[in-house]
Amino acid sequence: MRYLILFLFSILFTQTSHSQIYEVGVFGGGSNFIGDIGSTTYIAPDAPALGLLLKWNRSPRHSWRVSLIYSDLVGKDSKSDDPRRKERNYSFDSNLLEISAGMEYTFWDFDLHTSGLKAVPYMYSGISVAKHGNYYFDATGTYTSEGTDSWAFGIPMVLGVKSNITNHLILGFEVGARYTFSDELDGSVPDSEGLEVFSFGNINSNDWYVFTGFTLTYTFGQRPCYCNF
Repeated sequence: MRYLILFLFSILFTQTSHSQIYEVGVFGGGSNFIGDIGSTTYIAPDAPALGLLLKWNRSPRHSWRVSLIYSDLVGKDSKSDDPRRKERNYSFDSNLLEISAGMEYTFWDFDLHTSGLKAVPYMYSGISVAKHGNYYFDATGTYTSEGTDSWAFGIPMVLGVKSNITNHLILGFEVGARYTFSDELDGSVPDSEGLEVFSFGNINSNDWYVFTGFTLTYTFGQRPCYCNF
């Protein structure tokens, strides 16, 4: 993972001689989980999430984007509307480190080299991979570590709105759901040998998690001669 981050940074900074424009910044907000434990409300942040963003604005309408986000991931049956989950009363609290890369598309031009305040809605998608610990619930319902980690691939689906607040600062707000190709984030499907008997929940439904929060990025680079794409 360290080498991937260094590689992405090297791509970003070696491209500045091509007269493009870049953004670097932070994400701050919260996360919530949708799976076999806890509430199934899609936008209900209940744990902190912090991250870094890099963007290459290839045109006034689309940007290549890379992010690194760390978050707690929490699920509590006591917060569910399902009476069966309330009675079971499982809960988990783990952490997650996500790397995501893809394209951000604005619904109309967002040209940072024209004067005036601009606010635009945007969407983002691509691919994500999240490192998480492996857990299971034992016969007493205790949340127990398997002592291993896994990587969960997923598809981010993000909607947001952003605006320039100074000549070089852009403030945004976004809600981003991640559909994962894993059912292991909450400990409902142990992957260690001999622990299969502790599996529970809907095996036909994979886990989701959602990041909701603000982005603040700093723009730099020369006035772009945007590429045709």
